[in-house]
Amino acid sequence: MSAALGMVDVLEVANRYGADCDGRQINHSILQADDLPTAPFFDAIVLPPNLTGNRGASDDKLHSWIKEQHAGGAIACSACAGAFWLGHAGLLDGRPVTTHWALEEEFSAAFQHANLLSEHILIDDNDIVTAGGVMAWVDLGLHLVNRWLGPAIVSQVCRHMLIDPHGREQRNYRSFRPKFDHADQPIIDLQRWMESNVQADLSVAELARKLSLSERTLHRRFARATGLAIGTYVQELRVEKARGLLERTTMPISEICWAVGYEDPSAFSRLFKSVSGVTASDYRRRFTVL
Repeated sequence: MSAALGMVDVLEVANRYGADCDGRQINHSILQADDLPTAPFFDAIVLPPNLTGNRGASDDKLHSWIKEQHAGGAIACSACAGAFWLGHAGLLDGRPVTTHWALEEEFSAAFQHANLLSEHILIDDNDIVTAGGVMAWVDLGLHLVNRWLGPAIVSQVCRHMLIDPHGREQRNYRSFRPKFDHADQPIIDLQRWMESNVQADLSVAELARKLSLSERTLHRRFARATGLAIGTYVQELRVEKARGLLERTTMPISEICWAVGYEDPSAFSRLFKSVSGVTASDYRRRFTVL
């Protein structure tokens, strides 16, 4: 409900400034799933986040209503897990879409024909607009204000509500959460060892030697168990460890580079930015907990 009511606040503030500008307004209402109007067709519908774990697979009546509204010209929008309802309504096949990064695996399994791009906070595909995490309704609300009332009103709303509208991506926030729920115990043991020895030699050759496996066998078993190639896994693991050190310590970035297993600070900086979307220094400035 914080998303639904918060978006109402954004639209109401926008309407105040719109009235002072050229009189344009955005009419809006919060609808209940068990009391959906058959008419009229709306300009947009928004499926909000939810914290219940429900994904709406059995909400057939709501799916039909979403599909009818979209067919009648409504922009179908979602924030966070709201994208599951758009998917169950059959609207996302072949479409670029985002949802919360932690739902990536679940969403991809449910909607294999959607083009999930979970690194993005918001994706506007004209008649389908999706936003990422629980609080990404803010980005979605501003996007809709811009669509109907223009950038000048967006700027006024942001100043009024102390919102920073630009420069965010989901990859700035996401965490690396490796899979440990597979049945390959030697690989699990290796993963646990890597967690505690991130600064060690994590080359394929060394890891294969540690398990007394050929490099080819290790490649195959590791990818099958974790879903990631070893090189990608090591990069993600080391960047995640670096994030923690940036958040919780005052260590110089060059020392953090060495602490997570890299010898070349410039190479580490390029890798960190490619994975996180921001430089290590910007990440520390934004996310430090000290």
